[in-house]
Amino acid sequence: MAKKQDPVSRVRDALRVTKDVTLPAPGSSPVGPEKKLKAEKKFDNAGERLSALQEALYAEGAGGGGRSVLLVLQGMDTSGKGGTVGHVLGLVNPMGVRYAGFKKPTAAERRHHFLWRVRRQLPSPGLIGVFDRSHYEDILVPRVQKLVPAAEWRKRYAEINAFERELADEGTTVVKVFLHISPEEQLKRLTARLRRPEKRWKFDPSDLEARAAWDAYQAAYADVLRRTSTAAAPWYVVPADRKWYRNWAVAELLIETIAEMAPKFPEPGYDVDAELAKLAAVGVGG
Repeated sequence: MAKKQDPVSRVRDALRVTKDVTLPAPGSSPVGPEKKLKAEKKFDNAGERLSALQEALYAEGAGGGGRSVLLVLQGMDTSGKGGTVGHVLGLVNPMGVRYAGFKKPTAAERRHHFLWRVRRQLPSPGLIGVFDRSHYEDILVPRVQKLVPAAEWRKRYAEINAFERELADEGTTVVKVFLHISPEEQLKRLTARLRRPEKRWKFDPSDLEARAAWDAYQAAYADVLRRTSTAAAPWYVVPADRKWYRNWAVAELLIETIAEMAPKFPEPGYDVDAELAKLAAVGVGG
């Protein structure tokens, strides 16, 4: 990971995975605000910028443009995938968002190639697609739980890289985010889920099985980051112990990504002055 940068530096540069896959501390601020109050103020401003950029992207797609964005969220249980969706994508018009959450494959899905169900959820032109978990589950879970031979999940690295290059070539900019949480913070959040009746619906006993395999999952994630962070679809590691930093960082990643795309509002297919003249001449009522 890149070293601490000035707050005005590009967030993508600071959080992008490097070849050695050195992760920042889960409670750190590699770039940007270090205090909650400042982060919340910046997040409010980020909402205005992200909303404006998303509107332009949506309008470009409605006008015949072919570009879209795909935000991929991965992380251990309680790292905040759902919270990120609610807070960050809640800043924009829901008409311009396509959300997909990937759970354990169904029997029908298992009869197809592992990317089959993923392709069915890709965003249309003009949209921001969001994957809450993703095709990376088809490496992580089979590897840790030994569900398939090692040769099977290992070949998926190359298949995923080819798939994401295809997406990039077709106009989809992929933003992959690993929400990096500590085992200590996960313990706090799982405990809170069990102790608060209104949060118990989020708890799944299988969460404890994944926690017991923490080291194995961390090793699996490290390999995923190392082998699938490419120029076409880089990985970014967002420290996720502090929710306010997580939300700010993901919002900024999207802002920088879409701003670089520079989406354009389509030109109208009519004479604006002529239509204004007609509008002024049209009476009200019958």
